[in-house]
Amino acid sequence: METPLKDKGPEHVDFVVVRENTGGIYTGVGGVTQKGTPLEVATQVMQYSRPVVERCVKYAYEYTRRRNSKKKMLTLVHKCNVLTHCGDLWVRVHKEMGDAHYPEIKQDYNHVDACTMWFVKQPEYYDVIVTENLFGDIITDLAAIIQGGLGIAAGGNINPEGVSMFEPMGGSAPKYTGKNVINPLATICAGGMMMDTLGEPQIAQAIDKAVHDALASKQIKSLAAGKMGMGTREVGDLIAKMVS
Repeated sequence: METPLKDKGPEHVDFVVVRENTGGIYTGVGGVTQKGTPLEVATQVMQYSRPVVERCVKYAYEYTRRRNSKKKMLTLVHKCNVLTHCGDLWVRVHKEMGDAHYPEIKQDYNHVDACTMWFVKQPEYYDVIVTENLFGDIITDLAAIIQGGLGIAAGGNINPEGVSMFEPMGGSAPKYTGKNVINPLATICAGGMMMDTLGEPQIAQAIDKAVHDALASKQIKSLAAGKMGMGTREVGDLIAKMVS
């Protein structure tokens, strides 16, 4: 059975997800009553303040403005038909900020369930996506897989006004410690993202091109740990040689 992604290439899968990473349901607001009884009730609250939403949406608009894309479109992903309070705040901030400060950027909206379908069915539709914490956590794993896997997915916890942290989206893999089998491409790409954020776009582009060229050379047989056809250090050396 052919999949919708069968004939998709780099020109089709080329979008960025901006995930708010300080608020939402992950802040731990809630609790449990009558724990361990048949009447146990657990509560987890999604909460967002306007300053937190505005900070994230502003960053996403600014990123869309400077991104080298013909679409110039910012898609808000939420579930405002069910999460009517938090969702409504995100929708209003998205529109108000876009209308007031970014008239050249097209405003777009997806429910999160529809977004997961369109990621696979028509990834070329997207440019930049902005979303809240929980939905961003979920859809970025799907986004990583359709671009080739977590082994090449870079991420950054970006503070527009302070210190940021960059890392591979796949996180750590302690079982592979010292075995020289981990795919280092996501870490290398995270370094490229860091250089771009630090105001060094040419260095970032050189890193991105080196990774592209290395993959196109077919010397790396797979993106999976232990199946690359070479070790972690060898892949790193290959990328270093290709940076120009």
